[in-house]
Amino acid sequence: MTLGVNTSKPVVTTTLNQIGEIATVGSPIAGKVRDSYTLGNQSLHRAIVTTDRISAFDRVIGVVPGKGAMLNRLSAWWFEQLNEIVPNHFLTLPHPNIMCVRQAKTVPIEVVVRGYITGSTSTSLWTLYEQGQRHAYGVALPEGLKKNDKLLEPVITPTTKANLGGHDEPISGDAIVNNGLVSLELWQQIQAVALALFAKGQSLADAAGLILVDTKYEFGIIDGQLALIDEVHTPDSSRYWSKASYQVNANAPHSYDKEQLRLWLASKGYRGEGEIPVLDTDIINILQNSYAFVVDSLTKHATKPVDNNLATIHAQVQALNKQYSG
Repeated sequence: MTLGVNTSKPVVTTTLNQIGEIATVGSPIAGKVRDSYTLGNQSLHRAIVTTDRISAFDRVIGVVPGKGAMLNRLSAWWFEQLNEIVPNHFLTLPHPNIMCVRQAKTVPIEVVVRGYITGSTSTSLWTLYEQGQRHAYGVALPEGLKKNDKLLEPVITPTTKANLGGHDEPISGDAIVNNGLVSLELWQQIQAVALALFAKGQSLADAAGLILVDTKYEFGIIDGQLALIDEVHTPDSSRYWSKASYQVNANAPHSYDKEQLRLWLASKGYRGEGEIPVLDTDIINILQNSYAFVVDSLTKHATKPVDNNLATIHAQVQALNKQYSG
């Protein structure tokens, strides 16, 4: 993979990392990247704070200044573009790093949709294919595929949803149903919705000169209905390539996503085990500029520095809690 953006200087320099307990609100449910807080007396709403933490190989690797606000803003934009396909949990964006959402019962499956055979992680379709697997995730694949080839049609390759510190594992659709993770009816609905979301995502990405290569969706149940939750079509949860560069050289398209970090870590000998390498200035700048390029290209609004002072974040979440405590 190669990069097609200017990485000479950082987009922003301030960092939002640990949010911690917030007075009158409480302690968060802490994820690898997002910290969420229950709002109000009835626990029907949450405040999700997207930090600048970045993860790879199911580990928190470090922080990339400004990343959280970029991803949060992009997810909000995508939720608005996709709400005609399926309801989602998004309500408001009171701060670039904060999203107010409806509480959902999480479906315990990560739904990965792939339009191309690529990747470097242990669960990526290319890794498994290269190892000789031709029915990974229950998906039949022909002989003779090369890395970065476009698939005849998008495929769904689900994984389990690991707890913090654990590893997601491949799982087939049959196993999802047979193990009682979801009902057959719900799994069929999830698959149809995921493919529709991916088709819309690819269409909008194409109009911006990008290829949405693959992505991860998370779903929940809100008021008895399937809903899209978490993040959507961000460079953390998706792969984006330059359409023009792929047409010139499919073996090395310009990449604008977290794959840059995975490859950098792999070059340092790290794939999820052992001591985590410290992110240097070069990889931080690459990630900042890659993410900003995707956000700016899709939303048509330039990325700007934000006030992500911890006191500001706490005050915003406290205000939301007060709003829903009446």
